[in-house]
Amino acid sequence: MADRTAPNCHLRLEWVYGYRGHQCRNNLYYTAAKEIVYFVAGVGVVYNTREHKQKFYLGHNDDIISLALHPERVLVATGQVGKEPYICVWDSYTVQTVSILKDVHTHGIACLAFDLEGQCLVSVGLDSKNTICVWDWRRGKVLAAAPGHTDRIFDISWDLYQPSKLVSCGVKHIKFWSLCGNALTPKRGVFGKTGDLQTILCLACAKDEVTYSGALNGDIYVWKGINLMRTVQGAHGSGIFSMNACEEGFATGGRDGCVRLWDLNFKPITVIDLRETDQGYKGLSVRSVCWRGDHILVGTQDSEIFEVVVHDRNKPFLIMQGHCEGELWALALHPTKPLAMTGSDDRSVRIWSLIDHALIARCNMEEPIRCAAVSTDGIHLALGMKDGSFTVLRVRDMTEVVHIKDRKEAIHELKYSPDGAHLAVGSNDNSVDIYGVVQRYKKVGECIGSSSFITHMDWSTDSKYLQTNDGSGRRLFYRMPSGKEVTNREELKLVQWASWTCVLGPEVNGIWPKYSDINDINSVDANYNNQVLVTADDYGLVKLLRYPCVKKGAKFKKYLGHSAHITNARWSHDYQWVITIGGADHSVFQWKFVPERKSKEALHIAPQETLADSNSEESDSDQSDVPEMDSEIEQETQLTYRRQVYKEDLPQLKEQCKEKHRATAMKKRERAPGSGVKLHFIHGYRGYDCRSNLFYTQTGEIVYHVAAVGVVYNRQQNTQRFYMGHDDDILCLAIHPLKDFVATGQVGRDSSIHIWDTETLKPMSVLKGFHQLGVCALDFSADGKRLASVGLDDNHTIVLWDWRKGEKLSAMRGSKDKIFVVKINPYLPDKLITAGVKHMKFWHKAGGGLIGRKGNMGKTETMMCAVYGWSEEMVFSGTCTGDICIWRDMFLMKTVKAHDGPVFSMHALEKGFVTGGKDGIVALWDDTFERCLKTYAIKRAVLAPGSKGLLLEDNPSIRAISLGHGHILVGTKNGEILEVDKSGPITLLVQGHMEGEVWGLATHPHLPLCATVSDDKTLRIWDLSPSHCMLAVRKLRKGGRCCCFSPDGKALAVGLNDGSFLIVNADTLEDLVSFHHRKDIISDIRFSPGAGKYLAVASGDSFVDIYNVMSSKRVGVCKGCLNYITHLDWDKRGKLLQVNTGAKEQFFFEAPRGKRQTIPATEVEKIDWSTWTCVLGTSVEGIWPVISEVTEVTAACLSNDRKVLATGDDLGYVKLFRYPVKGKYAKFKRYVAHSTHVTNVRWTHDDSLLVSVGGGDTCLMIWAHEPEGHREFKQCDSEESDIESEDDGGYDSDVTRENEINYTIKALSTNMRPMTGVKPHLQLKEPSVDERQGVVRGSRPPVSRALPQPEKLQTNNVGKKKRPIEDLVLELVFGYRGNDCRNNVHYLNEGSDIIYHTASVGIVLNLTTSCQSFYVEHSDDILCLTINQHPKFPNVVATGQVGDTGDMSATSPSIHVWDAMTKQTLSVLRCFHSGGVCSVSFSATGKLLLSVGLDPEHTVTIWKWQEGAKVASRIGHTQRIFVAEFRPDSDTHFVSVGIKHVRFWTLAGRALLSKKGVLSSIEDARMQTMLSVAFGANNLTFTGTISGDVCVWKEHILVRIVAKAHTGPVFTMYTTLRDGLIVTGGKERPSKEGGALKLWDQELKRCRAFRLETGQIIDCVRSVCRGKGKILVGTRNAEIIEVGEKNAACNILVNGHMDGPIWGLGTHPSRDVFLSAAEDGTVRLWDIPEKKMLNKVNLGHPACTISYSPEGDMVAIGMKNGEFIILLVASLKIWGKKRDRRSAIQDIRFSPSSRYLAVGSTECAVDFYDLTLGPQLNRINCCRDIPSFVMQMDFSADSTYVQISTGAYKRLVYEVPSGKQVTEQTHIDRITWATWTSVLGDEVIGIWSRNTDKADVTCACVSHSGLNIVTGDDFGMVKLFDFPCPEKFAKHKRFLGHSAHLTNVRFTNGDRFVVSAGGDDRSLFVWRCVHAPH
Repeated sequence: MADRTAPNCHLRLEWVYGYRGHQCRNNLYYTAAKEIVYFVAGVGVVYNTREHKQKFYLGHNDDIISLALHPERVLVATGQVGKEPYICVWDSYTVQTVSILKDVHTHGIACLAFDLEGQCLVSVGLDSKNTICVWDWRRGKVLAAAPGHTDRIFDISWDLYQPSKLVSCGVKHIKFWSLCGNALTPKRGVFGKTGDLQTILCLACAKDEVTYSGALNGDIYVWKGINLMRTVQGAHGSGIFSMNACEEGFATGGRDGCVRLWDLNFKPITVIDLRETDQGYKGLSVRSVCWRGDHILVGTQDSEIFEVVVHDRNKPFLIMQGHCEGELWALALHPTKPLAMTGSDDRSVRIWSLIDHALIARCNMEEPIRCAAVSTDGIHLALGMKDGSFTVLRVRDMTEVVHIKDRKEAIHELKYSPDGAHLAVGSNDNSVDIYGVVQRYKKVGECIGSSSFITHMDWSTDSKYLQTNDGSGRRLFYRMPSGKEVTNREELKLVQWASWTCVLGPEVNGIWPKYSDINDINSVDANYNNQVLVTADDYGLVKLLRYPCVKKGAKFKKYLGHSAHITNARWSHDYQWVITIGGADHSVFQWKFVPERKSKEALHIAPQETLADSNSEESDSDQSDVPEMDSEIEQETQLTYRRQVYKEDLPQLKEQCKEKHRATAMKKRERAPGSGVKLHFIHGYRGYDCRSNLFYTQTGEIVYHVAAVGVVYNRQQNTQRFYMGHDDDILCLAIHPLKDFVATGQVGRDSSIHIWDTETLKPMSVLKGFHQLGVCALDFSADGKRLASVGLDDNHTIVLWDWRKGEKLSAMRGSKDKIFVVKINPYLPDKLITAGVKHMKFWHKAGGGLIGRKGNMGKTETMMCAVYGWSEEMVFSGTCTGDICIWRDMFLMKTVKAHDGPVFSMHALEKGFVTGGKDGIVALWDDTFERCLKTYAIKRAVLAPGSKGLLLEDNPSIRAISLGHGHILVGTKNGEILEVDKSGPITLLVQGHMEGEVWGLATHPHLPLCATVSDDKTLRIWDLSPSHCMLAVRKLRKGGRCCCFSPDGKALAVGLNDGSFLIVNADTLEDLVSFHHRKDIISDIRFSPGAGKYLAVASGDSFVDIYNVMSSKRVGVCKGCLNYITHLDWDKRGKLLQVNTGAKEQFFFEAPRGKRQTIPATEVEKIDWSTWTCVLGTSVEGIWPVISEVTEVTAACLSNDRKVLATGDDLGYVKLFRYPVKGKYAKFKRYVAHSTHVTNVRWTHDDSLLVSVGGGDTCLMIWAHEPEGHREFKQCDSEESDIESEDDGGYDSDVTRENEINYTIKALSTNMRPMTGVKPHLQLKEPSVDERQGVVRGSRPPVSRALPQPEKLQTNNVGKKKRPIEDLVLELVFGYRGNDCRNNVHYLNEGSDIIYHTASVGIVLNLTTSCQSFYVEHSDDILCLTINQHPKFPNVVATGQVGDTGDMSATSPSIHVWDAMTKQTLSVLRCFHSGGVCSVSFSATGKLLLSVGLDPEHTVTIWKWQEGAKVASRIGHTQRIFVAEFRPDSDTHFVSVGIKHVRFWTLAGRALLSKKGVLSSIEDARMQTMLSVAFGANNLTFTGTISGDVCVWKEHILVRIVAKAHTGPVFTMYTTLRDGLIVTGGKERPSKEGGALKLWDQELKRCRAFRLETGQIIDCVRSVCRGKGKILVGTRNAEIIEVGEKNAACNILVNGHMDGPIWGLGTHPSRDVFLSAAEDGTVRLWDIPEKKMLNKVNLGHPACTISYSPEGDMVAIGMKNGEFIILLVASLKIWGKKRDRRSAIQDIRFSPSSRYLAVGSTECAVDFYDLTLGPQLNRINCCRDIPSFVMQMDFSADSTYVQISTGAYKRLVYEVPSGKQVTEQTHIDRITWATWTSVLGDEVIGIWSRNTDKADVTCACVSHSGLNIVTGDDFGMVKLFDFPCPEKFAKHKRFLGHSAHLTNVRFTNGDRFVVSAGGDDRSLFVWRCVHAPH
């Protein structure tokens, strides 16, 4: 039989011809050792030109496309393409991997760059967003990531002179990035007028913020900051592909084939035109340049590398060449010399010397070449062309012999016959032509048997036959030279083939995988001498197989290097080399063949490392020499642990179901029961599918796991303590070297690993987010700092963690086969091993990845366990055949037979080892496995008297061994834990059922006993008293599903799975009687109560049989059920049976005959049932959960006092309900310990214990019942119910508004007014008279003989010299965001400053000078603000803003951390909180920051803000969370409150664990909406509610309610750190006793109330803060008030409009004061120099517009209800009021003459009033035919015209007071206007920007000087333009700060200030105007 293993010889890559110049650039550098580094295909090449040697880096598995050199020039980073591409950082000296960076990019990595120090690496992806990512590459960690650009990015570079700055460039853009925190923030380069906006191809940074970049048109663009400063025109003739900076200057290379050198100031030094040199050619294009000293490297598009010496620059050396564009298919090897010939689609044929590694000849043909062959004498070279012709050349001088074209389609294969007489030419025309060589290639025959194109051909050694393969997969034979097809296969039997290059045929069957018919192997060549075969395929793999290989799926060795398809592979004439050529990568690889005898010597040379090991990957063939797999292992490898529903899915499922059940939920639901249970003891140990999961702790207790519980067992006291942090099966357990912590891994969709303390049972860290389905192996490192874990996903991913920090250090796909064990090297924590099915792998860490190699062991065995030995390279592993393998490094030294059957567990001791196997023997060994020192057999005979149970069988399979405390601890497959004394006796400590589901459970009628029966075919009796042991066990012939004690407890009935049942003696378990009447499983069995006269037996075939126990006869059968029977119960009299079926039917039968009865539901409740274990009926309808589609309630049991019903369900929950459970969805207490379905629950006879059994987890759990009143607050107290009660404590308009508000992003805002029509910049305008006559409008004044055109605008009160305004500086902001934000006012600097926010501005107000300073870095509205109270971080503030989706781009929500005094940004945290950040809080040390999002999941995130690193993140709640705050003394504990929500959180490592607040301790307490939180000593937490109560919590349990702390919602609470006093703020009416502000003692027992003298009917406090003797209060009405604690005096510091928008704005004609009018019904007077509000008037109605009269003595106010009012300024008395309209007045204006008042409204009208007629205000006229509502109005200087801008984007002019429309354009052009506030008109068309398609310019104002116009828009921007601006898209300056929608903007008198009014932000901004100098 042929050898089925892979061949022993191997290939070593010796040389690669080529360089990747196409589609890549900047990929060629000198290393520090003066070697050249570049890449080709998937290989990194380090080429030493002096010694002419190459080294290869083979760590990639696809094409490399980018390369960067570390500043120290030894390390190289390369990036590849692929679905999951990665970056490798490797050492160019040793060509070994240093770090792998993965899991961020998709598609590929387009660019890479190191920073100046070489600490950070930036990469750009090829995904649609061109993601930019910054790495800490040594740790493999992402520091920041952001979308790069919508189009391709071509180059990226760090600014080497400024830290944390980068520049990227690409298609039509250049961006300047700054890195702060985790945020990359771009600024686009401004091309301006200096240069065209075009594609930038490359760049280099210089000092002083100068950046040089190469453009597509050959210019160099020079940038200063973000502005284009100058261009160097025509630096190259066309695109500049590469730019390289060095000490001397810059080198650039372009498509024009030139390289230019420039000095450091970019003055030209010299130019080298490579096209003109000897080796040059037309069309040469430079892709990469590198200038070092006097050498320049140049890489070209056509795969050449030149080296130029600067002083001799006309003679470049060509040091590397390769084929260029198109595919490379043709390959032929010389028959006698070491030469290879290749031909390609680039039309060149090249001859390479395999000894000199050089190109020795090249010749260009007319057509693309597809195949080649050399005649047997080596004289002729035949080339087949793509057009169907072929050419023959002389090899000597490359001259043409013949050129023949007989075919139309490409020639794919040609071969000379071995005798040299004929040439066979195979084409894609499905035929082979035969030509005679001597007859000058005359055609002598053709073969036409194929129906498809010819792919491969071979001649026989005697040249008489030819075999062909074609595209349809047929193999045909022809006689030569005639070409007749051979149909009789007999004559071929003895044919010997001269070569074998065919892919079909019995000799090469093995090249194809077993079960697939894919056609992906392109080339084969057999080496007859060494009997090996080389193949080349579409996946870039070169494989070596034995030849011949007859059976499919042969073993092989594989080699990576080529990236995509390899088109050809051939042996050299002397079989020394294999040459392979790549199709797409144009490269030629030369591999050295190392035959068997050599490879033995080469073993001490470590194999070349690759990520996929070069050793053979296993194919799936049934190797004859692999032993049968052990049945146990077989079973285990097939377990997938997949779940229909994972616990993680429940919250979403609940949400989906809740919608359906809203209505039911509103009804009053049954309360949860008062009593609870607590887990007391578990019988069970998980041994059947887990190994090595049993250990001694430090204190000598024993730790192991079963179901979802970690168990700590005290063997002295026979008690157990439990770690209950998991919610599904635990599959593995590892113990920390100090034996105090344990790591456990569980099943789950995103499965978690918990590291917990065995003493306190508290989690230290939870690791999540990497393993799918489950975690199957764990190991701690020797120093205890690291943890390795293996997942159950298809790739068995391995992750190495820093577990305390919860950080993933590295990860890698482990193996396709199951991994059983992982171990970290105790001496070198960077190394680890994994062992499992058919493999053993040795790994080492490289950055964020792991590099693995397979162990060398000839045949592959399945490894079950492994340990490290006494030195770092020694490893011992146990196999499935009972051998111990001893390894040194990766090599198998020897094997030792240790056990019969698999070795499941081994343990290293100080001086030796201990092993355990399936044979039930524990063996002790010396430290070399030379001698077995002692064996212990696990037998019943040696069981010690103190055992807690019975051994089921001798020699059970041993699954876990551990040593300590003078004993050996053994865990068996049968679920027993035994302690073996060194001297021999064995004590059984704990046991449970074996594998198989446990369903049957019965408790004894009057003793603390229970019986269980299981699918493991045993019946067991357990003692429930403190001795906790198994009293008796009996093996059954079949598994059983139910059992029951007789009422006197003497007999026990057991139902079996084959339809039979037994009655046995309850003490001895001996048979009393047995029956077999049914075929299907017996599902429930019950004795009638009292004397136990009858026995009811329910079966799966839907019958209940009734037996008379005494006479042992069947007396009745209950018929009529349609489905299998699930539950049975008798009534007290023993006359009635209640039956439940699988179809959720409820039936009643009468005993003993079994007659069916129908009983109405009302009666059922009255019946006195003996037991209640049913799950149907009105009295238990509340036990079915909301998500009952997913989960079944499988079991129930009513306590004997009839108060509590316990249930078990499919999700593993045990729940307690108050009985009867009427109404749907009752409240309950629930307990998680079982992992999968709970099959049965029973109360003991006295209700003191509840017993439950688990199906899949085989456990028997005993719960202690804690009656009411007996309440210790235990950690494992239950979780509360599923649906929260709908009553949340009341309604409050402010809370509702805050909850439902939708924050718009400025960038996406839409228009505020309902405009219609075409926007001004899109309107087509008719030319005016002037234009028709060729006069240009807007040139002021026109030079003409006519009268000069009048001024556009009357320029008033500006003095003689008019100066334009250059800039605006924010001076003052009136406003504070109080109405929907909270806790956002704080003291700074001991109370001398306060900080608050409005719109997108953070404001610091100095209380002595009342000067404001601003933080303006936010791009959108600030929603929350907090200060860092730690003394190490004085004045550090965090603010969170609104944002769009969380895609990490510039519009993503972000948190800024900044210094309040210097306004320096310290860190920016971009986050995934889509929508915005609504709460921020610093931790006690000030180093962590907590944030909460407005996203649908209300995510809670913790940051290390200084590094910008996200520590942990978790879904917070389904509804809005308002506040989350750290406990003031903690960095790990915090509390979140929100809509019906309070949660207590703990940070463990990187995981957030949380507990809901438990209310049940206080009668009638209900979960309300919580609004605020404060803290007290001893773990007290206070939460303020919507109803005005304050809840007091101890840990997470409600202990007290402070009723009505306020009469309305308690919006804010503040904990004073220095004295612990608490301030609360709420909503209430001021009264004598109470106020909206209260100061409390530390316990919230006593308080003092303060009244805020604001004059409001209701005070609503939104923010409080306490300083020294002062309390700072922020109110809903936008006031900030300081209250003195002693005298209760109030001082209002800040005023603002409380509701917006602010529509009206009027500036005083001569003083620096202005008026504002808003929706909140107030008009306020503000003083700019005094920086305060002088006065406010309550109008009682929302106001829309306001205007001063020209003298400033009167004010007109327009209201929303259509009324307008005129006030006298001096007395604020009403002079007159009128209401002629029914809808809002939009603008109101006095004429400059003070005679007329114009009133514009939404009723499309402007009314005129004559003020000289007195205050009765009769309308004198109005303007009609206005097409839409009126927006703005302006009078002409002479008061005779008014211009109106309307909602239809039309500007109209009317006469005053007649109201006639003026339409003549020339007439309009001559009007001089008194003011200009219109956004429409030709004079201002330039103020409309390109991106106003959804939003508008809303307001404008021209300065008094007439030189500038300032505008406001829906995006919240204030812009400053020149006036007039008739050109579209005029240049401007923009000023940010407002929220969306500016409503109005005005200049104050003398153009000193601009005032802008905000819509959404209800704030007024005052900007100081900076005038141009004279």
